[in-house]
Amino acid sequence: MATPAVKNIISSYPKAKITIFGSFVATEIYKNFPHIEKIVIDESKKKGNRFLNLKKIASSLGSFDIAISFRRSFSSKFLLFFLKSEKKYSYHRLSREKIHLVKRYNDFINKSLHLNNSPMDLELFIPKKSYHGDKKLLGLNAGATYGSAKRWYPNEFASVATILSKDYDIVIFGGKNELDIAYDIEKILNQNGVNNYKNLAGKTSIKELCENISMLDLLVTNDSGPMHIASAYKIKTITIFGPTMELETNGWNNSNEIILRKPMKCAPCMKRECPLGHHECMKSIKASDVLEKV
Repeated sequence: MATPAVKNIISSYPKAKITIFGSFVATEIYKNFPHIEKIVIDESKKKGNRFLNLKKIASSLGSFDIAISFRRSFSSKFLLFFLKSEKKYSYHRLSREKIHLVKRYNDFINKSLHLNNSPMDLELFIPKKSYHGDKKLLGLNAGATYGSAKRWYPNEFASVATILSKDYDIVIFGGKNELDIAYDIEKILNQNGVNNYKNLAGKTSIKELCENISMLDLLVTNDSGPMHIASAYKIKTITIFGPTMELETNGWNNSNEIILRKPMKCAPCMKRECPLGHHECMKSIKASDVLEKV
């Protein structure tokens, strides 16, 4: 969700040479961005003392005119402290107002760099692909790395796909740590006699994931990374929200997104796991609720 803020920087400093530093997943999305001179993957956790590693990384990155961190963690501030840069800016909330994170990041850049640019759309610079099957294409994303509280249930995803399989071919998405969730969906589809599906969980690079999502006619998803990718391509998306705030993290500027939430006194709780143990914010949403929105 920081990519529009990065685009803000690029458009304001078109001659700047930009280095991106972060995790493999976070940086992979920038490989096709214009004006990005270098991408450095954070491997400070791999072995030894992380903070000594970060200090060494800071020295190896060289000198900068401006250094910006979009994270508030201690490790990010630690790295920023040791970077050689004339100016340094660490992300912080400018207000307690509930606004989308895209706008929050963009406001941070505007204030830090004395700009006045509106937040742009999400853009990945990975060309959209076309699907050439006889049916439309449905994507299912049942994972969410934040925690189990954000995950709708595999049997419900499978129920949606089973009913839509007459009109849609199906693609199951998921990360390497979500193979069991994808397999649960696949198992139910097989039991229901549905065979027009592909299970791509754990099998795609970030670029390939983007390309596959760009081909979809419909994505049913939790609040997750694939949801944001779908927003970049303006894919019709039904997003299931439970413990998180859709106002802050829904698909940015995607007029084709439909948000599905059941009102609960305890939601949004912003917890990784349901603190009350019942997970009703997700359990109360049924496949029929999704099918009504298709």
